[in-house]
Amino acid sequence: MELREFRKMLEEKLKRDDRSITYNHKESTLRITDNNINKGVTLSLKPLLAKWEREEYDSIEEVVRYIEVGLDSMSERPSLNGNEDKIFPVIRSTSFPEETKDGLELLFEEHTAETRVYYAVDLGEAYTLIDEKMASDSGLTAKKIQEISRFNLRSLPQPVTEDVVAGNTFYFLRAKDGYDASRVLDPSLLAKMAKKVTGQLAVAIPHQDVLIMADIQNDSGYDVLAQIALQFFGEGRVPVTALPFMYENGELEPTFILAHKKPQQP
Repeated sequence: MELREFRKMLEEKLKRDDRSITYNHKESTLRITDNNINKGVTLSLKPLLAKWEREEYDSIEEVVRYIEVGLDSMSERPSLNGNEDKIFPVIRSTSFPEETKDGLELLFEEHTAETRVYYAVDLGEAYTLIDEKMASDSGLTAKKIQEISRFNLRSLPQPVTEDVVAGNTFYFLRAKDGYDASRVLDPSLLAKMAKKVTGQLAVAIPHQDVLIMADIQNDSGYDVLAQIALQFFGEGRVPVTALPFMYENGELEPTFILAHKKPQQP
């Protein structure tokens, strides 16, 4: 499907009297604004179309529902009280905004040189990032929210598929719940994988909807991991980083991978 046709389909499905829809041709983005609250979402159409063509959505209605849920969540401000079991950590890049468009400071912690950890309250088909005012209103400290989110994360399933390329095994965790990349914050998962591999354990967090782990056995493995991470990074709805990590002594180290060479620390 051509991008123009895909955009027209979305515009037709999303148009309403109380909404404004604008298209940025240069950036290939579609902005849908709820005029009642003067807030909206901006869609990057190229990666969205790529997901559609890979049949990650069952229908155009599913794409529209995902967008509608995002718009609806903007008019709500959920309370954390009574929703403690719905608080989860989410991985973002260090370039991700530190505050909302309303100027509220988002709650986050540093993770690696490439990533940060933000916190979200799950609303079912979408989630809202937790800001400092939301935390303060609930009476929960940042430390408590961190503890709750990690506890909830450990309760999530860890479905993993694997593929072998040139003697290297690649593991893909994709639960399709919005917290796939967040599983990297579960130390027991990484420790389990470290015991399972016989070579070098490497990790990639290209976007929020996948966690890639690899048992690197030879130089070709580094090359393949770099290519996979870059490809997934370009296709992700919420990109994080194309830079892979080496797992050593319980720590993740961002690593530049040069073709046909072992990695060097940045």
